[in-house]
Amino acid sequence: MPTGARARVSATSGARRVATAVLGGLKRAWRALRAWRRIYFTSFGLSFTLGSIAVGLAAMNTGNNLLYLLMGAMVGFICVSSWLSEQTIRDVRVERGAFHTVTVGQDLRLVYQLTNLKRFLPSLAVEILEVGLPNRAFVAHVPGRASATARSVNGFVRRGIHPLGTVTLSTSFPFGLFRKERDVEIPGEVVVYPRTDRRVRPPMSGAGRETRTGAAAKGVVGARGDYRSLHAYRPGDDPKDIHWRSSARSREPVVRDYERDGSSTRWVVLDTRAEPGEPAEVAVEVAAALLAGALAERRPFALVAGAALLEPGDGTAHLERALDLLARVDFALGDAAPEPPVPASSCLLVAVGSGRGGYGDVYSVAATASEATGTTASAQSTTAAAPSTTAAAPSATAAA
Repeated sequence: MPTGARARVSATSGARRVATAVLGGLKRAWRALRAWRRIYFTSFGLSFTLGSIAVGLAAMNTGNNLLYLLMGAMVGFICVSSWLSEQTIRDVRVERGAFHTVTVGQDLRLVYQLTNLKRFLPSLAVEILEVGLPNRAFVAHVPGRASATARSVNGFVRRGIHPLGTVTLSTSFPFGLFRKERDVEIPGEVVVYPRTDRRVRPPMSGAGRETRTGAAAKGVVGARGDYRSLHAYRPGDDPKDIHWRSSARSREPVVRDYERDGSSTRWVVLDTRAEPGEPAEVAVEVAAALLAGALAERRPFALVAGAALLEPGDGTAHLERALDLLARVDFALGDAAPEPPVPASSCLLVAVGSGRGGYGDVYSVAATASEATGTTASAQSTTAAAPSTTAAAPSATAAA
C-alpha cells in the first residue's frame, strides 16, 4: 500500500476512534444526568403551566394589575411544587431485600426499605419502580432520619433468570403538577422456578427403583438416616436438623447431614436437544414434577440437565437446588446428548420429541403439544406431582 494511502487509512481510523470515544462519553454523561433527575409534566401540570403563560400574556397586553398578581401566584405555585417534589426524593436511600425466588404463576413480593436521610423534612408519596417489572411499591410517609418498608407484587409466566438493576424513585407530590424521578442502581436477579404441579403419569413400575451399583447405589445426603457430617445452614434446610452445640461454637447455624441408601434414587434426565419454546418449557415442568414427586415419596433424587449434574440427595433444600438448575437450563439443537453417571436403564428421560431408547422410562413431549405423554408400553395418564417452589423465565406480568 502506498505511503499516502496508508496515512489516509490511519487518519480515518484515528478519527473513528476519537468519534467513538466522544460519543461514548456523551452517552455516559447523558445516562448519569438522566439517572440524577428527570421531570415530566402531568396532564394537570401541563394545563396549569399553559394557563400561567396565557395569564402572563394577558397581563402584559392589558396591564391589569390583578392579572399580574394572578400570574405571580401561579408561577409561585409551580416553583413551590418543584421544590417540594425535589426535597421528597432527595437524600433518600433505597435497599432491596434479598433471596428473590418465585414459582411460575405465583406472586413475587419484592421488599424495599426506604431511608430518609434528611434531618427534618419528611419524604411523602414516594413510588418505587423496578425497571422491567410492571407494578410499583408505594410509601406514603417517611419521617426525617427514619425508615419505612414498601412492597411490590409481580408475577412471572416463564421460568428463567430475570435480572434486576435499576430502581426508580418517583413522586408527584405535592400538587400533581410534575412527576420527578431519579434512578438508583441495585444489582440483583429473580430466579423463576418451573412449576412442579404439572400432572404427569407415575413412572413405570420398577423404573429408577432397582438395586444398582456405583454412583447410584452409594449413600446420598438425606434428611433422615445414618449420621454423616455437618454443613453450614442453607436456605431450605430443616431447622430440626440444626446441631446447636456446633452452631454455638461457630456462631452460625450448622446442620446435620444424614446418609441414606442410594439404591432407590430417582434419576431424572432432561434432554436439552430441542428448540427453545413452549414444548421445551413443558419438558422442564415435567422434570420438575417428577423431582417433586420423589420428594413427596421421601425418596432421594438426582438430576441431569444437559451437561449439568445434581448429585443425589433429598429434602426441600435439595429440591430447591434442582429447581434452580432447571430455571437456568437452556435448550439448543446442537447440545450434546445427556450422559448420566448411572446406567440409562435406571433413569427417567424427559425429552422433546421421540426420546433415545435404553432408558427405564421415557416422558416424551410432542413438539407441538402442551402436555407430556409417556412413550413406554404401560403408559397410563394419571396423576403425579406435588406442589413446590419453582421458577421460570423473565416474562413479567402484573399481579392482581
